[in-house]
Amino acid sequence: MNKRVAIIGAGPSGMAQLRAFQSAGEKGADIPDIVCFEKQKDWGGMWNYTWRTGTDENGQPVHGSMYRYLWSNGPKECLEFADYTFEEHFGKPIASYPPREVLWDYIRGRVEKAGVRPYIRFNTTVRQVSFDAATKKFTVTAQDFSAGTTVSEDFDYVVNACGHFSTPNAPTFPGFESFGGRILHAHDFRDALEFKDKDVLLVGSSYSAEDIGSQCYKYGAKSITSCYRTAPMGYHWPDNWEEKPLLQRVRGNIAYFADDTHKRIDAIILCTGYQHHFPFLPDDLRLKTGNRLWPLNLYKGIFWEDNPGLIYLGMQDLWYSFNMFDAQAWYARDVILGRITLPPKTEMIVHSLAWRAKEEKLVTNQEMFEFQGSYIQELLDATDYPSFDIEGVNRTFLEWKHDKHHDIMGYRNKSYRSLMTGTQSPPHHTPWLSALDDSMEAYLGEAAPALKAAS
Repeated sequence: MNKRVAIIGAGPSGMAQLRAFQSAGEKGADIPDIVCFEKQKDWGGMWNYTWRTGTDENGQPVHGSMYRYLWSNGPKECLEFADYTFEEHFGKPIASYPPREVLWDYIRGRVEKAGVRPYIRFNTTVRQVSFDAATKKFTVTAQDFSAGTTVSEDFDYVVNACGHFSTPNAPTFPGFESFGGRILHAHDFRDALEFKDKDVLLVGSSYSAEDIGSQCYKYGAKSITSCYRTAPMGYHWPDNWEEKPLLQRVRGNIAYFADDTHKRIDAIILCTGYQHHFPFLPDDLRLKTGNRLWPLNLYKGIFWEDNPGLIYLGMQDLWYSFNMFDAQAWYARDVILGRITLPPKTEMIVHSLAWRAKEEKLVTNQEMFEFQGSYIQELLDATDYPSFDIEGVNRTFLEWKHDKHHDIMGYRNKSYRSLMTGTQSPPHHTPWLSALDDSMEAYLGEAAPALKAAS
């Protein structure tokens, strides 16, 4: 009997796993029976934008944290698929910082070409996964909202590819219950125009705070204040953006900070990260970790060491993204196909602890993305995924960081060379601050009128 594989989630990680199996199949491999469960009505995960917040049309927690007007905050050259380039998809070179709709179209293009959509059961959420030690099988129970049914099926492997940027980590502060303005987590942020002419407070000092604040500035916020627990972001902000030490309390519409200063605010956006949250998994199968480059209990960052039939994709803190998911998916595929044999658990643990020890010594951003690049290289060396220039990606990351520190509101106007094709990306036709229409049509147009920024 053919092996059966369940994939939970048809976002970038789940799509990578589907493409990995399809790639092996087109080369003559006998691939397993595959069922991919996707709670949304279309694929793309986070990149499948919804206006909804809170609960979806089925009463389930909304998966997406994507907002309108989002543009990539890193060069597309650092996430390009090695087997499907931007040039192949769009038929021409495009600029280095695409908006959401363009990236969604790109990641869909590869799997549409691969023809893997029939493997996916859309509008279906996984309720429970269990493991029978006697039969060595996983039982996956899933609810199909379209059919109005709940079914349980057995599988030899389960690939958890549902991501870890959906369940907010949402702290509270004294005075929140009586604050007169709007309080939301970044997960529920959808449209920066909501905050036009408002005094906005961002709690947090990482990528969400940086980018949501930039969106609010671009679309006309009156002022932006971001506050930090340990250190400021330290960019050269516009005149109406200031950084403060951590919020202590609010009283009415006044926010009080750890430096004994205060400011009137209209809205508070919690840019405080996400939890690894897998309520469908029992405790003995559930990954419990903070957002870090090397979570423990995963061999090669992929296989649950207590039961390697359970596979996790994309659970790391991310510098690399799409191409890292590919490297993981190809490696997982080859284990399932019997091309790679996993070592005993004791050796898995030694391997994981060695990588964790390296991670704990990392200090600079450069050390961090080079660490993740070397991890990806280790996976690539064991499979037939097309080789690509990891060192070149690292150099692009370094240039990107320099560009951001030089001009935080203008770094998206830069362009870089594709590490897959060697082609230099063209500059975008409109500076990012002036490009208020982020549709794919406007982005890909040969010429588009510059729109006056609301700010």
